[in-house]
Amino acid sequence: MRTICLYFEIHQIIHLKRYRFFDIGNDHYYYDDYANETGMNEVAERSYIPALNTLIEMAKNSGGAFKVALSISGVALEQLEIHAPAVIDLLHQLNETGCCEFLCEPYSHGLSSLANEDCFREEVLRQRDKMKQMFGKEPKVFRNSSLIYSDEIGGLVASMGFKGMLTEGAKHVLGWKSPHYVYHCNQAPSLKLLLRDFKLSDDISLRFSNSDWAEYPLFADKYINWIDALPQEEQVINIFMELSALGMAQPLSSNILEFMKALPECAKAKGITFSTPTEIVTKLKSVSQLDVAYPMSWVDEERDTSCWLGNVMQREAFNKLYSVAERVHLCDDRRIKQDWDYLQASNNFRFMTTKNNGMWLNRGIYDSPYDAFTNYMNILGDFIKRVDALYPVDVDSEELNSLLTTIKNQGDEITELEKVLAKLQAKVEAAKKTAVKKATNAKEPVVKEAPATKSKPAAKKAEVKKATAESKKSTGKAKKAAVK
Repeated sequence: MRTICLYFEIHQIIHLKRYRFFDIGNDHYYYDDYANETGMNEVAERSYIPALNTLIEMAKNSGGAFKVALSISGVALEQLEIHAPAVIDLLHQLNETGCCEFLCEPYSHGLSSLANEDCFREEVLRQRDKMKQMFGKEPKVFRNSSLIYSDEIGGLVASMGFKGMLTEGAKHVLGWKSPHYVYHCNQAPSLKLLLRDFKLSDDISLRFSNSDWAEYPLFADKYINWIDALPQEEQVINIFMELSALGMAQPLSSNILEFMKALPECAKAKGITFSTPTEIVTKLKSVSQLDVAYPMSWVDEERDTSCWLGNVMQREAFNKLYSVAERVHLCDDRRIKQDWDYLQASNNFRFMTTKNNGMWLNRGIYDSPYDAFTNYMNILGDFIKRVDALYPVDVDSEELNSLLTTIKNQGDEITELEKVLAKLQAKVEAAKKTAVKKATNAKEPVVKEAPATKSKPAAKKAEVKKATAESKKSTGKAKKAAVK
């Protein structure tokens, strides 16, 4: 049976303030609080709140037939908790319907998977813990920032215990193959891959309200007919987009939410179901491995990482940031850790792009990519000074690497000891159960019967005889004593 996997991303830009060269060493706060608050409130009111209400209504009205998946970055959750707690409440309501799966992604929505394995692993595991704490379930499927994927990244994700991963159905990778099947990582066959159908996804997120589009206006029945017309053996249709597409990229006046509400009923009429990513990777087998030697993403026509690392400025800022990754990993300063998350966010590098892809890019406070580079590098200069104050630059690389190795070895040792402890606890519990079972099944010990006792009358006669004999003895002794 053909199924639709519908997924939405929630991430919000952390706006940096205008930061001058002379602020370095004097001002350690880097953010435009007004822009962050107004930006989050705007997207919450125009998109997140009405869109989530619609998804909740769809889940309830379908009787559980409608399914959806969401992935929320850690920095977005922080901003929602501060500026738009109503969105958090709606996320919990959607979770309670049982029709939503929450995925895992890097906490910062950054590019650590391209730079530093330890940083990537740490923030993924931190995000997984946060999602489990908030929604009660540990994510089993992973989604990297902007769907970035390569063979190496897939192997790393599999090593963290994930069963599936979402990525882009890029033409230069698939070739003649279709994105409508389940594939697997060539380095870890246990990690199944779900590939985005970029045409069907962009028809909703980019083209829905475009009156110049040949398919305008798009109705739910027409959209489902496109899916139904696909070859019957193509069973999985992955439609991935940002949640802000519903209300921001496609305004509510375009009736985008009414279109969404009609999808489950139209799909049901064609025998098409909705499934979560975990349901798909659990039930369906992979048809082939996917070979991705170089990282791909869902951004721009090239579907690669050039929008973040395509010019010299971007690579300089990127390398400078991750040059202190090991030192940040060592520290436990809360402010340093938070700034590290916010400075890793991929949009900081996106603002520096010099690519001309024919689309307007909102650079926020920046007038040009060079302006974005200068401001970011000023902030990064102050941040690195603070990190160096904790771990001075005169600590040479060998000493730092030795310390990191010690920490890693201690961590590995603790992990091994925890495994041994778990095994011992399991053995103790098994021994207890065995002992209880044996005690229950054991026969009662045979109790020998006591010798038969004399009847009460016989006992009384014996006592009388004994007393009479003793009386006679004492009387005889008394007589002899009297004679003497």
